[in-house]
Amino acid sequence: MQRWLWALLAWISLGLGILGALLPVMPTVPFILLSAFAAARGSERLRGWLLQHPQFGQAILDWEQHGTVHRRAKWLATVMMAASGTAVWFTAPRLWMAATVDLVMVLTLLWLWRRPEPRQ
Repeated sequence: MQRWLWALLAWISLGLGILGALLPVMPTVPFILLSAFAAARGSERLRGWLLQHPQFGQAILDWEQHGTVHRRAKWLATVMMAASGTAVWFTAPRLWMAATVDLVMVLTLLWLWRRPEPRQ
């Protein structure tokens, strides 16, 4: 039963990660990393697919083995968060909500840019 729940979490996280690639206000990478984490405990097949994936595989391995993030991924996250942060000012029902979302994104970016980059 526990393995089934991990597999379910892995598939749901993968779906949310894919959705995040299409929607500017939703993250992709955290959901893909969560999917890989859960798949390691619940679905060997999904884990293998994620590690072999041309877009996600190396990033997952870099994160799991060394806690590193490629500079390209950092820049992509920065651009997407800037776009989302701007959009939220036009869509949030209250000013404090937009400010809170932007603050969380700024703190996340500060953390992200402090992560080491993999050696070439």
